[in-house]
Amino acid sequence: MRSSLLSLAAFGLALAIPAGAAVRWDAVLQQQPEWYGTPEARRIADDVLLYQRASGGWPKNHDMTRPPGPHAFDREDVSASTIDNSATYTEIRFLATVDAARPEPRYRDAVLRGLHYLFEAQYANGGWPQFYPLIPGYYTHITFNDDAMVGVLNLLRDVERGNPPFQWASQQLRARAAKAVDRGIACILRCQIEVHGVKTVWCAQHDEKTFEPVPARAYEHESLSGYESVGIVRFLMGVRHPSPEVIASVNAAVAWFERSKLTGIRVESIAAPDLPHGFDKRVVADPSAPPVWARFYEIDTNRPIFGGRDTRIHYSLAEVEPERRAGYRWYSEAPANLLGHDYPRWAAKWQGSGVKK
Repeated sequence: MRSSLLSLAAFGLALAIPAGAAVRWDAVLQQQPEWYGTPEARRIADDVLLYQRASGGWPKNHDMTRPPGPHAFDREDVSASTIDNSATYTEIRFLATVDAARPEPRYRDAVLRGLHYLFEAQYANGGWPQFYPLIPGYYTHITFNDDAMVGVLNLLRDVERGNPPFQWASQQLRARAAKAVDRGIACILRCQIEVHGVKTVWCAQHDEKTFEPVPARAYEHESLSGYESVGIVRFLMGVRHPSPEVIASVNAAVAWFERSKLTGIRVESIAAPDLPHGFDKRVVADPSAPPVWARFYEIDTNRPIFGGRDTRIHYSLAEVEPERRAGYRWYSEAPANLLGHDYPRWAAKWQGSGVKK
């Protein structure tokens, strides 16, 4: 998994624009519709095909606007197939979009292989691991971190509904996607954390057998997520005919966001050439600052928590070592738009169905 703020040293090369390329890989899904029918888009699509593993999935952290080097990886090695860092579901959506602009059998075939990979990777309980085939460690957990599972579910929902660029999806394929989405929703509802009898939000990862919140890397403790839970709520609000359970889940999560916002503080970056990232972060008092949310909250106390590579829980960002303090997104403003815009519109639509305006 990655922090929202990537180290330039680690990922700068992967995200750099190669000579002659007009579009970066991290922007391939944000282009104007006409671009997807251009020779440049098809050239990138051909490169994307070269990265697809024998499993049908894709690896992460590669610049797919250029072909892999001769020793980049073994395509038959499926162990790196993942949904982490937006991998696999981004490639599927991109290839499908290029195919929709100008149909090409090899792109459609790669899309179908990718979709079958996602179907196969889903647990019977509806969750997805970070890597499939499974590899030991926290990678087997149900992974909400960095919107991994939500990214998959949003893709499969588009397939189910025949939304662009999946208008061509057969009824059989749509039915299989619908089943996977339904199982995913059931898993999300099962994972929602209850504290002292009150439903709250979700952890960044949950045990694939018990559904309990679990830690991942040394600085990612079991917690209530103020970031990943935003994407989960938005996905649930996209259910066309939400059940009472879905409505109650959204309502409870929004209530948690309301009572968990942090006011009167601001996170600022300061130049620090001698530190690993070239800058540092600090939290300062600012009565006029808009509300923010911590990335992680302690489950029992709802206190913001932070972590370092020492595996310890800290209650102040200043206590975390500089490399992790600056190299991870510990605060988020993402819930603000959910509370101020998305939820009120959704609540108005479902008023009388258990939603509180």
